[in-house]
Amino acid sequence: MTFDIQPKHLQNELIKLVPLHENDFEELYEVASDPLVWEQHPNKLRYQRDVFQNFFEGAIQSKGAFFIREATTNEPIGSSRFYDYNPETNSILIGYTFIGRKFWGNGYNKALKKLMMDYAFQYVDTIYFHIGAFNIRSQKAMGKIGGIKIDEFEVEYYGEDSKLNYIYQINKQ
Repeated sequence: MTFDIQPKHLQNELIKLVPLHENDFEELYEVASDPLVWEQHPNKLRYQRDVFQNFFEGAIQSKGAFFIREATTNEPIGSSRFYDYNPETNSILIGYTFIGRKFWGNGYNKALKKLMMDYAFQYVDTIYFHIGAFNIRSQKAMGKIGGIKIDEFEVEYYGEDSKLNYIYQINKQ
């Protein structure tokens, strides 16, 4: 089986993931334009159109990015992606995730991570996550789904300065 890091459609009871396309910019930017969405992310300015445009371009070029939509209403929720697939270490990263505030604390992030991990674990044994050093919400969420902090290092985001990130790991069990 070949690992497609951007399958055409993944869905569970709360969300569906569809490949992110260039024409999704305006609709996704509506979610991303809320400054509070980014207050704990490594780049707090991603709510600004030009900064988000750079983030969006990196997502498109990754060829592993998804538009997260509500499963029944198709309402835009946010975005996430698979990246840095490594067949030698049999691992992949999940990250660059953001979710609109309307969907915080309602199980959407957990449903997202479960959907992505269930899919990825069909192909890999280890999933890593880069979490911003000051993103306490995401660090707590990682703990709730079994992520273990294994390291810290500077991550250079597409077209941005590098920022301190924590590396979390979840192994297939």
